[in-house]
Amino acid sequence: MTDRTDYALHDAVLAWFGAEARDLPWRRDTSPWSVMVSEFMLQQTPVSRVLPVFVAWMVRWPTPAALAADPPGEAVRAWGRLGYPRRALRLHAAATAIVERHDGAVPAERDALLALPGVGDYTASAVASFAFRGRHPVLDTNVRRVFARVVGGVAFPEPTVTAAERARAESLMPDDDAHRWAAATMELGALVCTARSPRCGVCPVADQCRWRANGYPEHDGPPRRGQAWAGTDRQVRGRLMAVLREADGPVTRQALDAAWDDPVQRDRCLDTLVFDGLVEPVGADRFSLPG
Repeated sequence: MTDRTDYALHDAVLAWFGAEARDLPWRRDTSPWSVMVSEFMLQQTPVSRVLPVFVAWMVRWPTPAALAADPPGEAVRAWGRLGYPRRALRLHAAATAIVERHDGAVPAERDALLALPGVGDYTASAVASFAFRGRHPVLDTNVRRVFARVVGGVAFPEPTVTAAERARAESLMPDDDAHRWAAATMELGALVCTARSPRCGVCPVADQCRWRANGYPEHDGPPRRGQAWAGTDRQVRGRLMAVLREADGPVTRQALDAAWDDPVQRDRCLDTLVFDGLVEPVGADRFSLPG
């Protein structure tokens, strides 16, 4: 049972969520496939970039069966510039497995979700919670930061989820509407309790926040570094993938060569794209998205 001392926290966060929650398409349509697609897309990608791709994706592929019927290269093409395009391949593989193992219906059981390609602990919990109203702790970066500050009294959580952190999240879940609590704490971290500029003046639980009460102590764990982009292999891979997405069919090596000046880095990145299954060689010096 929920500890009585948590009621004030729940009431404040849920009331705030009821008034301030963003109107997002995967909250309006909480069908299992809609939730799963959104969770794949939202990994390491902001909502503003996901929204147009998600809407177009769900129009084109409203069910797992619809996606599984198309080649995986079409999923990669539709993924556009969301980044980390292997997620598109994994989502296609998950859709295929759903058709083959579950008659085209996203399974409700967390263990069955975990058995799908590309579905890890977080995604399984999120789908089971948001789509099926399961009582599971949903620990994304935003939720973990909220709990670390409000309950733990520190600026940031550990680099990876610990057993103690999971136990704390489970203890904080309300007896009813745990899925709404998960969404509310996630939204609080995204809009108010942000990593760089927390808006404590409008936080509904500022008076209950231990980090604030402790005087906002600095983070004393491993340095938190942002991800570089310019000149990295990620940028090169993105350039190569853009050429392939925009083509109607296979492209020549010459077309890919024009995407990046450094031949050593370019060839290395092309090799990794082939290894990852995102690009397929087609004959001599021609390449395409996976068929």
